[in-house]
Amino acid sequence: MNDLSRRDVPPQPTFAELFAPKLLTVLREGYSLAAFRADAVAGLTVAIVALPLSMAISIACGLSPDRGLYTAIIGGFLISAFGGSRFQIGGPAGAFIVLIATIVEKHGYDGLVLATAMAGIVMMVVGFLRLGTYIKYIPFPVTVGFTTGIAVIIFTSQIKELLGLDIAKEPAAFVPKLATIWAALPSFQPATIAVAAFAIAIILGLRKYRPTWPGLLIAVVASAALAKLAGLDVATIGTRFGGVPSTLPAPHLPAFSLAKAQAVFPDALAIALLGAIESLLSAVVADGMSGRRHRSNCELVAQGGANVASVMFGGIPVTGTIARTATNVRAGAHGPVSGMLHALYLLIFMLLAAPLAAYIPLAALGGVLAIVSWNMAEKHEFATLLKSSRGDAVVLLSTFLLTVFEDLTLGIAVGVTLGAFLFLHRMAEAVEVEGGGAMVARDEADGPTRDRVAYEGPQGHGETVVYRLRGAFFFGATSTVISTLDRMGQLPRVFVFDFSAVPIADTTAAKSLEAFARKLAKNGTTLIIAGANPSVRRTLLQSGLREPEVHYATSVEAAQAMLREGESFTAA
Repeated sequence: MNDLSRRDVPPQPTFAELFAPKLLTVLREGYSLAAFRADAVAGLTVAIVALPLSMAISIACGLSPDRGLYTAIIGGFLISAFGGSRFQIGGPAGAFIVLIATIVEKHGYDGLVLATAMAGIVMMVVGFLRLGTYIKYIPFPVTVGFTTGIAVIIFTSQIKELLGLDIAKEPAAFVPKLATIWAALPSFQPATIAVAAFAIAIILGLRKYRPTWPGLLIAVVASAALAKLAGLDVATIGTRFGGVPSTLPAPHLPAFSLAKAQAVFPDALAIALLGAIESLLSAVVADGMSGRRHRSNCELVAQGGANVASVMFGGIPVTGTIARTATNVRAGAHGPVSGMLHALYLLIFMLLAAPLAAYIPLAALGGVLAIVSWNMAEKHEFATLLKSSRGDAVVLLSTFLLTVFEDLTLGIAVGVTLGAFLFLHRMAEAVEVEGGGAMVARDEADGPTRDRVAYEGPQGHGETVVYRLRGAFFFGATSTVISTLDRMGQLPRVFVFDFSAVPIADTTAAKSLEAFARKLAKNGTTLIIAGANPSVRRTLLQSGLREPEVHYATSVEAAQAMLREGESFTAA
């Protein structure tokens, strides 16, 4: 058994290999002046995109615009400096709007700060435990479902700003929000609608005719100029928030109490889960565009630390942002320095040009988020999944509807659970048991390179029969496999069970096979398991499938040769 079960185990990566920031990797490769120039241009390009988005997302969360800037500056810098992706751009993300708004409504900004700090610690622990790779197992229908659901909620949250509705306090929950908007529709402001339409038209026009131009920033600046020069009575950052501070606040720790921590702990887990999913998806997108490979656990540790630092400086949850990261790659970034420079550019803007932000119409920022939500909604993927299979459609719609009408965390949890059951069902259906005939010579129909034994019916005396199992031998397939074996009828003298096409086996399935082996032993039938790989064989042995009930052979051919030569089998 030792020879057959021994596997070549690759050397485990060291701590430094797993958690060294990509910035160190880039610097070790040699960082030239040309690379710095490329990063400086890319960082400026991303900063131009991030500037209006950071403020718009913060306002959509029910907070002042400066908190979005603090997040992009502090969190964005740390994610690039210490993260495991060369091109990741960190900042406030539209995916968090619903979650943040709900937390602020329930617990206030102090509760959000504590929940985010706790989430950051959770993310660091998950990263150091090397669990980041498991994020990739979230099914695609779940990702599409919650992303599209978030897009719907973001757009709904901007109707007030797009129409200039007179709403004193807008509920965070979707259904009450719609009811409040409907009741306030008669208070719409034509000037506000005109400014929002103007901003959206500029963004769409530049995207079509001048795609390389910074459409979001141009739309915001042009809308501010229009509102000021035309003397339009529209809400601006200045009229609602009094402008944007021109300095960073002093760092401070969040207020802590055990009761408060218990109250916000579920929200902290939601922030950690969503942040991990969003950031690692963004890193995967960057890998696909650049041909590089990120370090997921290092990225999670950096994301966690950045979240703690962000709220210490008055920010909100920070994560990797897919659109800004993709912009960074397209702009020709060389490495993490571009993300660090993007944060510094935003800091310079805040220090030198913060007073100008007071003139930005909220309707223009609403138009920006309306475009963001439209782009975020994965419309083609949503339609494709609805048509692909009933199971995928159920997972998709469950995640989408729960995200919109109930809770983002619940939507993800239910979607992942349904997706797991769907996968198990499909795995169980893929398991096949074939055979039942006497063991005969090589099956020439399989071609000269295929050297397996065929079972073509009762040739010879039928004293030895072979069954082949294809697929994973696990609890979901146990009933199908054992019921097939039980229907064999008259038991042979020797039963060969070909496991060469079984990649994995679990204890539940192995235990059920043990019961079948005892039945064969009582009948005087010799059971031979052939071709099991070391991992499968180990599981079978640990579950009690040993001599005298069971014998092992390296292949069906080996079992055939040993039977023909009259040799006995020994448990390996």
